[in-house]
Amino acid sequence: MELKEIRQEVDKIDDKIIGLLSKRAELVTMAGKLKKDEQGVRDPKRVEQVINKVKTRAAEAGLDPYIAEQIYKTIISCFIDREL
Repeated sequence: MELKEIRQEVDKIDDKIIGLLSKRAELVTMAGKLKKDEQGVRDPKRVEQVINKVKTRAAEAGLDPYIAEQIYKTIISCFIDREL
């Protein structure tokens, strides 16, 4: 595979990721409307559950769990900011 083809494939994946993040944002917004306070939004136990699940799935998929953890910490932080 040539570099140009690899980049095209990466671009296709990025398009899918953006679509999924958009859907996740919609769901987070819906969930945020059901939460009563900032503690409900931050919910450290839920964050820990999500991170642990993502790390497990990453390892199963052949992705370094550390990379998945860092990505999801950023995603969660951004969505918490959005909810607040």
